[in-house]
Amino acid sequence: MENEQDQEIKKKKMSWKDYFSLGEVGGYFFRKKDPNRPDNVNIKIMHGINKISIIVFLLAIIYLVAKRFFQ
Repeated sequence: MENEQDQEIKKKKMSWKDYFSLGEVGGYFFRKKDPNRPDNVNIKIMHGINKISIIVFLLAIIYLVAKRFFQ
């Protein structure tokens, strides 16, 4: 039974929505506040730096793609 389900999943074509889904990155930026998470200044700074690095990385990828196709 599981083999049939696995084969159906493999046969299913991926849509554009699947390719451009934000997944965990989107969840990192747009998640709700969890009251059980520790409220520590070091953690807030770490997450802030991580968000900045993700944004800079995405901007660099956009720049490289634009430079490649529009030059």
